[in-house]
Amino acid sequence: MTYEILLFLHVIGATVLIGTGAGIAFFMVISNLSNDPKLIAHVAGIVVLADTVFTASAAIIQPITGFYLAREVGWPLFEGWVAVSLALYVLIGVFWLPVVWMQIQMRDLAIAAEKAGKPLPARYHRLYRWWFAFGFPAFGAILAIVWLMLTKPVF
Repeated sequence: MTYEILLFLHVIGATVLIGTGAGIAFFMVISNLSNDPKLIAHVAGIVVLADTVFTASAAIIQPITGFYLAREVGWPLFEGWVAVSLALYVLIGVFWLPVVWMQIQMRDLAIAAEKAGKPLPARYHRLYRWWFAFGFPAFGAILAIVWLMLTKPVF
């Protein structure tokens, strides 16, 4: 019974990470295409909130449930697919933490541009390009982790 509960929580956490990440990316990209500071400020504010509430919560729950799952089943943490998953999880963090900071900065720059009645500054566009680029390795890594969890390959 403990295994099933842990597995359920772990799968829900992975689903939240993937779903929130994809949703955040979609809404940020679509709002950015408008080049409208007011719309971007609004959407970026929601994105920052969603990242704080959903992504951060799931990001905390994942390693906890993963640790207890591994312990329950007897998988070694630092060998095979579990070790690769952990390394990829660290990689995700390396890309996600700056993305959160970038989202906050982009939101603030869009708010300032909207209040001043000016277009988005060059810094916003630079941050957006970095934000966009950082999403690919992070999202690819999370998909790889899900594949590892499902297939449990032997290395």
